[in-house]
Amino acid sequence: MEDRDDGSGTVHGLTLAAVLCTLLIALLLVAQAGIATHRAAKAADLAALAAADVARGLSPGIPCETAQAVARENGADAVECAVVAPENTTVDVTATIDLPPPLTPLGPARGVSRAGPPPGEP
Repeated sequence: MEDRDDGSGTVHGLTLAAVLCTLLIALLLVAQAGIATHRAAKAADLAALAAADVARGLSPGIPCETAQAVARENGADAVECAVVAPENTTVDVTATIDLPPPLTPLGPARGVSRAGPPPGEP
């Protein structure tokens, strides 16, 4: 009787290569989502800080318009903006960034931030 294992190493090698490629692609997609989330959070932080300066009267303009402009400069869209108490000097901003095409069905990456005066200042 003859051993029929000839070529089985090739099949195992190709299977291993396919599994490794699939894992690498999955890792890259997760990294892309993480980067987009980080960018959205950064845009929300910067937009909230700029809008809070406007709300406190340190810069001219309208707080939420300023937040939208700063978010756009950072590649995001300020989808929510609210000037909140105390004394209408604190601003909440939510910014989003669309995920790249393979991840688009998951929805946009979101970043949320709140900025206001330092403790002890009105």
